[in-house]
Amino acid sequence: MNLPFKRVISLLAAPALAGLLGYLPLLAQAGELKEIRIAVPDLSAGTQHSSGGVVDVLRHQQILEKAFADQGIKIQWNFFKGAGPVINEAFANGQVDLAYLGDLAAIIGKSNGLDTRLLSATARGVKHYLGVAPGSGIKTLEDLKGKRVAVFRGTATQLSFDAALASRGLSEKDLKVVNLDFNAAVAALAAKQIDASWGSTGLSALRSKGLAELPLSTKDLGDAGSVQAVLVGSGKFVDEHPEAVEKLLKAQQQAVQWLTQDSNKEAYIQLVSGLASYPPVILQDDLKDQRLSEIFPSTLDPVFLGRLQDAVDLAAKERLIRKPFKVSEWVAPQLAAAGL
Repeated sequence: MNLPFKRVISLLAAPALAGLLGYLPLLAQAGELKEIRIAVPDLSAGTQHSSGGVVDVLRHQQILEKAFADQGIKIQWNFFKGAGPVINEAFANGQVDLAYLGDLAAIIGKSNGLDTRLLSATARGVKHYLGVAPGSGIKTLEDLKGKRVAVFRGTATQLSFDAALASRGLSEKDLKVVNLDFNAAVAALAAKQIDASWGSTGLSALRSKGLAELPLSTKDLGDAGSVQAVLVGSGKFVDEHPEAVEKLLKAQQQAVQWLTQDSNKEAYIQLVSGLASYPPVILQDDLKDQRLSEIFPSTLDPVFLGRLQDAVDLAAKERLIRKPFKVSEWVAPQLAAAGL
């Protein structure tokens, strides 16, 4: 049977057109991504933004901006003084795609029903300190019984403090805990409005001015209370833009490789102290007994995931979260499938 030429063309074109139409949504989806919105806790004491670790290196070296420049994708950094609790609200409202967070804030978000995916480790074994008013006589965690202690609730600092207390058979119930953010806690301790505070390098800065004593750290407690940090992404973003996630993680690894070179410790200290407005001696003292290669590996290895699971279990025990969960099921599926 001889078919008219136009009929033959239409028959051949139909499958091709169907295929093209099926491909168009993918093209549209790829074209939809114009910016990647990243949330970060702002730990700076000055006018510039700083979160320490991989974030400061990424921003200083413009690594992500360069990685996505050829696609015209903008990197939008959003720094929050309200730290984890505010960032979780931003996730819930669809205002951010990714976030660099300490363990507890990320855990609370996941437990409360936020659809987030665990993408990367960003820090492990980060030290925290007990800061007390000079001359207070407080030397141990046991000395805190009945005292007014500032802790930033809903952040990794709170879980750190609870873990430190638990290592000595104590809990928040033994103290008078006051919920203050990092800067407010430092100010309150300097003004002797509280007896003590639990935190990180901000307390070291206070000690350098003679306004606080640091009788112990998590190192003195056998690392009980040391903090882990992670990169998490919204489930929607991770599912819709897997190639962008893969590209971002690959680019992030450039910063990780620089960070985990112990020869770069002094350069890292100068970078963060400049951005955070801390005297370099504070970070030098903080890192004197730690290697960058121990703190900043990005792999979601069994040891790191085990520490995160311990954090989830402790958060549930201390009723910081209502629903515990398995960290292994939190890992982004594509990373789990690749054994990463």
